[in-house]
Amino acid sequence: MHHTRWRFIFAALALAGASLSSAASVDFPDLATLRGKVVYIDFWASWCGPCRQSFPWMAQLHGSLAKDGLVILAVNVDQERTDADRFLANYAAPFNVVFDPKGTQAERFHVKGMPTSVLIGRDGKVLMTHEGWRIKERDSLEKTIRAALQ
Repeated sequence: MHHTRWRFIFAALALAGASLSSAASVDFPDLATLRGKVVYIDFWASWCGPCRQSFPWMAQLHGSLAKDGLVILAVNVDQERTDADRFLANYAAPFNVVFDPKGTQAERFHVKGMPTSVLIGRDGKVLMTHEGWRIKERDSLEKTIRAALQ
């Protein structure tokens, strides 16, 4: 049921020509519905400086690896949705964006800093948690993601 609803939301947005980031609010998916995919969850905030560098990188990853089974889920933790919307107006997000203003998901994944990423394997198990984002770590992160897709 959740899987069908999740697909329906994305299909409806695509047909309407809307980006996920401009949707009213997309709920955090039941991760069990994404089993069989590699899921890169990125917790971010509008005030996060490194997020300005990680978003273009995630857009590139989405463009090259979505066909191989990578799902990027960017989880915004801003309390004010307008702050997130301003950020998204400047940094394209062709991947899934969800909003967590109460920090429920951030707490669930024990997020302590921005950004924090969690890589979940096809079997649904956490493969890696990474705090921060630095250009010099980009290649290593991408190598880990590509290995998970194999």
